[in-house]
Amino acid sequence: MSQQKFPSLFVSHGSPMLAVDAVQPAHGFLRNLGATLPRPEAILVISAHWETAAPRVTGAMHLDTIHDFYGFPASLYELRYPAPGKHDLAKEVTHLLGPAAGVDLVRGLDHGAWVPLLLMYPQHDIPVLQLSLQTSLGPAHHLKIGDALNPLREQGVLIIGSGGATHNLREYFHPAGDQQPYEDFAAWLHEVLTRRDRDALLDYRRRAPQAARNHPTEEHFLPLFVALGAGGVQAKRLHHSFDRTLCMDAYIFDD
Repeated sequence: MSQQKFPSLFVSHGSPMLAVDAVQPAHGFLRNLGATLPRPEAILVISAHWETAAPRVTGAMHLDTIHDFYGFPASLYELRYPAPGKHDLAKEVTHLLGPAAGVDLVRGLDHGAWVPLLLMYPQHDIPVLQLSLQTSLGPAHHLKIGDALNPLREQGVLIIGSGGATHNLREYFHPAGDQQPYEDFAAWLHEVLTRRDRDALLDYRRRAPQAARNHPTEEHFLPLFVALGAGGVQAKRLHHSFDRTLCMDAYIFDD
């Protein structure tokens, strides 16, 4: 068992094409990110693409790769990330989260999980678990989820929230020609994270510039709150770039 207390991460996974599009700055960033961190004993990913009424964590020992997207090049559907699971850790996660949490013995990894992991840890030899969101319960619920998961960091578990710093797909495919609202939101996010203002983040729908435009729905922003709760008080932006309207920022939270 590792004695290293791990940070937590928030990464923006963008389009599934991030897995193969080497031109994107975020692709290169994620390819190098794993090497900058100590090797974890296991990885727990909270992805925007798994939503359930109550918390569920994967408990399968062999995780399928879920291609939960349509209309992309055939080569993308050939990619696999056959990471092992870790059932005993899944049970510990449910213990930390309380009696409402459960283990899903069938679920694999969706692209919000396997795309960044494919770039960060291409050898797929580290056990992986994925944890679901409860989108209707909002930011405060997910911050508490992160707080509950904090002890895992002392067991060498790398906790990754995978979503998007901004996520307006309609304007991604039909640009309005105005990038400034997305730049403004990303700048606001950086500022409040740097000053450790949890209250402002929890109230982002009112306080952030054009929050509803940047996040018409919340599922891509909520993994940030899990990572924030699980991590230490220090927040540092590791990466800043854009793929059209998708801000691809990444943050590390450490003590």
